[in-house]
Amino acid sequence: MAGHSKWANIKHRKGAQDAKRGQVFTKMLREISVAAKISGDIANNPRLRTAIDKALGANMKRDTIENAVKKATGALEGINYEEVRYEGYGPGGTAVIVDCLTDNRNRTVGEVRHAFSKAGGNLGTDGSVAYMFKKLGYLSYAAGVNEDAIMEAAMEAGADDIITNDDGSVDVMTSAEGYLAIKEAMIAAGFSPENSEVTMEADNQIAITDLEEAQKVMRLIDRLEELDDVQEVYSNADFNEDVLAQLD
Repeated sequence: MAGHSKWANIKHRKGAQDAKRGQVFTKMLREISVAAKISGDIANNPRLRTAIDKALGANMKRDTIENAVKKATGALEGINYEEVRYEGYGPGGTAVIVDCLTDNRNRTVGEVRHAFSKAGGNLGTDGSVAYMFKKLGYLSYAAGVNEDAIMEAAMEAGADDIITNDDGSVDVMTSAEGYLAIKEAMIAAGFSPENSEVTMEADNQIAITDLEEAQKVMRLIDRLEELDDVQEVYSNADFNEDVLAQLD
């Protein structure tokens, strides 16, 4: 299956997040905290293992991670976060999902609503756009990899699909539930992904070919991601390569 890499659509905002490492670490620690509340047993808690793996990949110290787990499991005093999802519409009719971890729902909904309003979008009701998305896992490999070897290893591991992109990169798609096991199997086979995550992807994406409209959509995404309580922002906007180049 051919296409263009999903990672091309998020690379510049990943870079922006990396520039705000303190904020990124805070969001990672919240995810670890919420995941650890389910169970502090890493071996039997895929969500916690994924969260810790992501934090270690960002060079977070193990002591910091361990303290977050201890606080979540009651071994140390900590803040109680809850998961909240907001849905809405951005410029050009794009659908947007905003996943948050918060200790104050009123504060969070006010900030999310304000971000939508300032960027020309509007907050919707529960279920207004979520039905357009599905949860899945992605492992992304840079251009120049051995496509046949990746495909063979991914099929052996039980991946759902393998996408060869126009730029030569390869994406391995998994179910959300099978993501961690497949990622570990691929690494064991000698194929460490350049990027990987469990994400929400729209069944049908909206092509954004106009630069001004693309800037408006990215302004909304950036505003939302800058909020402390926001963990992830998902959109069905699909930026073409020419627009991405100008956005960079």
